Amino acid sequence: MVAVAGDPKVKRVGGREVVIVRARVESFEGTRTRVPVLLLASGREWSRLVPSAKVRCFGRYVPSKRAELLAAVVLVRGPPVVVGGPSRVQRAASGVRAKLRDAASVLRPDVRGVLPAMVVGDTSRLDPDLADDFTTAGLSHLLVVSGANLAIVVGAVLALCRMCGVGRRSAPLIAGLAVVGFVVIARPDPSVLRAAVMAAVGLLALFTGRPRQGVPALAGAVLLLVLVDPELSRSYGFALSVAATAGLLVLAPAWRERLRRRLPERVADALAVALAAELAVAPILVMMSGELGVVSIAANLLADPAVAPATLLGAVAAVVAPFSDGLAGMILRPAQFPVRWIIWVARTAATLPYATLPWTSGALGAFGLVAAAGVTVVMLRSARLRLVFAAAVVGVLVGVVCMHVLAPGWPPPGWQLVACDVGQGDGLVLAAGTGRGVVVDAGPDPDVMDGCLSRLRVREVPLLVLTHPHADHIDGVPGVLHGRRVGLVLVTPLGFGREARFTGRTPMRPALPGETWRIGDLGLSVLAPMPSKPRLTPGDDGTTMNNASIVLVATRPGFSALLPGDVETEAQQALVSAVPHVQVLKVPHHGSRSQHRAFLAAAHASIGLISVGKNNDYGHPSPVTVALLQHLGIRVLRTDQQGDIAVVRTRTGLATVARH
Repeated sequence: MVAVAGDPKVKRVGGREVVIVRARVESFEGTRTRVPVLLLASGREWSRLVPSAKVRCFGRYVPSKRAELLAAVVLVRGPPVVVGGPSRVQRAASGVRAKLRDAASVLRPDVRGVLPAMVVGDTSRLDPDLADDFTTAGLSHLLVVSGANLAIVVGAVLALCRMCGVGRRSAPLIAGLAVVGFVVIARPDPSVLRAAVMAAVGLLALFTGRPRQGVPALAGAVLLLVLVDPELSRSYGFALSVAATAGLLVLAPAWRERLRRRLPERVADALAVALAAELAVAPILVMMSGELGVVSIAANLLADPAVAPATLLGAVAAVVAPFSDGLAGMILRPAQFPVRWIIWVARTAATLPYATLPWTSGALGAFGLVAAAGVTVVMLRSARLRLVFAAAVVGVLVGVVCMHVLAPGWPPPGWQLVACDVGQGDGLVLAAGTGRGVVVDAGPDPDVMDGCLSRLRVREVPLLVLTHPHADHIDGVPGVLHGRRVGLVLVTPLGFGREARFTGRTPMRPALPGETWRIGDLGLSVLAPMPSKPRLTPGDDGTTMNNASIVLVATRPGFSALLPGDVETEAQQALVSAVPHVQVLKVPHHGSRSQHRAFLAAAHASIGLISVGKNNDYGHPSPVTVALLQHLGIRVLRTDQQGDIAVVRTRTGLATVARH
C-alpha cells in the first residue's frame, strides 16, 4: 500500500502518456515500512489521485538512477485500488484547484494554462513550448509555488501596504497572512511549506528591522527542514529557494541603498531584489543546466509589475470559484491582461539571440561562474578597469543587437524543408505556400509535433505522408491534426492499418510507386515500396517494417530532397538505380549503421539531415554512418544537436538554419 505524496504529473514518453506519481510505501507484502518511491503508471485513474490518498497497486521495482533519496522506481501494472480517501484539507484544496481551472476556461488557451500555475502551481493545462519559453527567460519560478514565487507575492503585498500607509511593523504581519492564505489555496504539501518557511524568514528579518539577523534564522530553518526531510539535501529546488532568500537577506539591502542614490526608490528596490535573487541562484542554475541566463534579470524586471495583480486576482477568484463559477470568471477576466503581458515577456525574451549562453555544468561550472563574478567585482572597483569593462559590455550588446537584426527569425525566410526536433523519430515539413505545409511523418509525441508546426505557422496540411507504421513516425499524428485541416493521408501500400487509429475521419489511401503530386510549385514523387511485396503484419520485425517505408522525392525550383523513411540496406540496394541527384538527403533510419554506400552516394546530396533523439538507447546515429556521409562530401546536421533544422533557399543556393 502506498500513500500519494504529490499531484500526479502526466507526460508523454515515446508517444504515450505516462503518469508520474510521488508516493510513500506504507506496507509491502505485509511488512509495514515508510520509504519514498516514484510510481510510473498509465491510465486516467492514476492522474485523478489526490495527495494523501492511500492506494494498493502492483508493479515491478527498479533501482532509481537519479541522485534522489528514493527507495525505488515502481513500474505499475493496472489501475490503482483506493483503500483510503484523501484528508479533508487535501480534498478541499483539490476542489478549489478544479474550480479555478473551470473558471479559467473563459480565458485564452495560453492564459488559462499560466494563471492556475501562478496561483496554485497547477500546470496541467500549461503548453510545454510555453513552459520552455518561461524557463529560457528565467521566469519559471512564476509557474510553481516556490520560494522565489512567494517572495514576489510578498513583495507585492508589502508594496501595496506601503501605498496604503501601513506601518513597518504591521506590513510584515499582513504579508504573513497572505502567505498563509496562499499556502492553503496552493495545498499544504511539503514543497509549499518549505517555500513558506523561506518567505517567513524574510518577513521576520523585515519585521525586526535587522536584515542581518535573518541569516542565522535562515541557517536554523535549513538545518531544521533537512532534519525533518533528509531528501531536501539533494533537492535543487530547495537549494534554489535557500539561495534566493540568502541573496535577498545579504545582498539586496546594501544594493538597495546604493541604487537609491541614483534611481527612484521603487525602481531601486525592484532592481536590487531582482539582481540579488538572480545572482544568488545563478551558480546553482548553471550547475543544473549548463546554461547561463542572460535576459533573466531584465525579464523579471519587466514581468514583476504584472505578477502582483495577476496573482491577487487569481487568488480572489480561487476563493470565489467554489461558490460561483460565473463570478470567478468575471474576476479572472481583468487578470488575463497582466498574464498576457507576462507571457509576452517570456516569449519575447526566449526568442532573443543568446537569451541563454552555454556554460560548463556541474560543480566546475558553478565555481567558474563564481570566479568570473569575483573578477568582475575587482574590475568594477578600479576606475580604469571599469571603463574597459563598460566598453566590453557595450561592444557585446552592440554585437547582439546586430546579430538580432541580421539573423533570421523563426521560421527563417525562404525555408523549404524543416526537420522537426521530435526526439527519437521523424517529423519533416515541406513548405507548400503561406500557412501550408506537407508533413512527412509525425514523430512519437503529438505535443512536440504540434509545437513545431505552430512555430512554422502551418495552419493547413494538404498532404500528410506516414512512411511506415512505427510509433516514432505515426504516434504524433494527433498533433498534426490539432487545429489544422488535413487534406489527405498517404500510407505505405504494405501497411496493416495501424495509422487509422490516429487519422480519424481524414481521407487515407496508399501511396503507389510512380505517383506524383503537385502542391503549388512543390512536386512529390513516390519511388517505393512496390505493392506486390507481402503485406506487413503486426508480428513483423523492425527491419521488415522499415523496408516497407514510402520513399519520396521532393522538388521545386532551386530545391530537391530525398526522403527515404527508415529503409535499410536491402531496400536501399534495390533503389540505387532509381535514386535521382538531389541537394538534401534525409538520412534513413536515424543514421543507423544499416546503410548501403551506393544508395547514399547515388543521391549526390550536399546536406544530410539526421532526425534523432538525444542520448537514445539505439546508439543512433552510428559513427560509421556519420563518417561515411562526411567521406561522401555530405554535411551532416542532427536534430539532437541543433534542434529544429531548416533548409532555406538563398540567392547562391541552399543554406541551413538551426533553431537552437
